[in-house]
Amino acid sequence: MIDVAIIGGGPAGLSAGLYATRGGLKNVVLFEKGMPGGQITGSSEIENYPGVKEIVSGMDFMEPWQEQCFRFGLKHKMAEVKQITKENGIFSIHLADKSTEQAKAVIFAAGGSPKRANLKGENEYWGKGISTCATCDGFFYKDQEVVVLGGGDTALEEAIYLSRICSKVHLIHRRNEFRAAPSTITHAKNNDKIHFITPAVIEEILGDSSGVSGVRIRHTDSNETEVISVYGLFIFVGYDVNTATLKQDDGSMLCECDEWGSVKVDLSMKTSVEGLFAAGDVRTQASKQVVCAAGDGATAALSAIAYLEHK
Repeated sequence: MIDVAIIGGGPAGLSAGLYATRGGLKNVVLFEKGMPGGQITGSSEIENYPGVKEIVSGMDFMEPWQEQCFRFGLKHKMAEVKQITKENGIFSIHLADKSTEQAKAVIFAAGGSPKRANLKGENEYWGKGISTCATCDGFFYKDQEVVVLGGGDTALEEAIYLSRICSKVHLIHRRNEFRAAPSTITHAKNNDKIHFITPAVIEEILGDSSGVSGVRIRHTDSNETEVISVYGLFIFVGYDVNTATLKQDDGSMLCECDEWGSVKVDLSMKTSVEGLFAAGDVRTQASKQVVCAAGDGATAALSAIAYLEHK
């Protein structure tokens, strides 16, 4: 039987595997249907991870993680997990090939992904001027103008963050009303660097071989169009967490989740189910930064070790 099954091979899952195996657990298996690394491997440049002074691609950044984590005995099972259940104190990991593995504890680090806006040019320039993380990529547009698309808390909060770095932030939303908290809306509207463009939609993302060069927008109240010349477009239209595997046969979730589907945890990464821990972007109030996901994974592993020792 597996001591700890880790679901997901991003920074949270790999860090959990490192700390669990180095902490003395002998049978730790990481389930990831592809090569470990997570969505960060799609980033073109990383320059804000503490201790890594070079600017590297996400793929190059994650490569040594795998070698380091597997050095201490972490096993990688290249398989897709379809469902996780628990009965009589034991977890069952149901795989796509219809087989089942059993585990004493589970660290759930399946992550998530930002929603796309399905705009013309979005696929072509994704990662080439289009970003879903102001903290990650805002600095690349220091003292430049950028566009933010969205109307929720994340969009306005990220626009406020970008206003500290960029010369001007064009905030585009399809409605005049915003879904963000009233205090956040007031904060953003009192910011001289944020230019509200509502109601409006982006009709096309413009660019060339170098990446994004602007956006063509349409003002929906007048139907007039205009082009805003920018090199950076930040899209915040939602986030999908990968919690489908926690869904039980009766439609309920294995553990308690919030209204957006993120897993509720305490400071030790414990969920509402004993022996089940969650780490990284899949948990509530995750900051969606590699360094934070790694910390979550380490914390979850230490909690799992303590759980197994107590059990």
